[in-house]
Amino acid sequence: MFTLQQRQRWMSVLASSPAAEVRAGWQSLDLNVPFDIIRAPETGLTQLVARMGATGRRFVLGDMTVTRAVVRLGSGTYGYSYVAGRDKAHAELCALADAMLQRAEHHERLHRQLIEPLSARRQEQHQLRAREIAASRVDFFTLVRGDN
Repeated sequence: MFTLQQRQRWMSVLASSPAAEVRAGWQSLDLNVPFDIIRAPETGLTQLVARMGATGRRFVLGDMTVTRAVVRLGSGTYGYSYVAGRDKAHAELCALADAMLQRAEHHERLHRQLIEPLSARRQEQHQLRAREIAASRVDFFTLVRGDN
């Protein structure tokens, strides 16, 4: 069985990866698994809540568009997804991948050939962005004048 943290991780990787990369990774697996759509992909809004200084009072930062979907495999395993934006195909594919990752017979292959490459690509993008930010960083300093 898989822990809640493992499932949260793969769901995060799927939802935060670009839809085209998820589709390309899925197509390379060449899997044709029958599934039922329990909740067709639907788009809605969710409120983003923040805190001043991460510890202060809560406030509504704004709204964000999300798309959710729920599928069920023939084995009865349910897969869920919430993705940012309006891409219904992305939400459905993420839900299908979530359901299949919960099945022992598919987990290892999907994790190795889909989740790990997507996670590595995401980490690479984060590192590239961090380097770009570090390169543009400006250090300010103050010169203290001595008394004359």
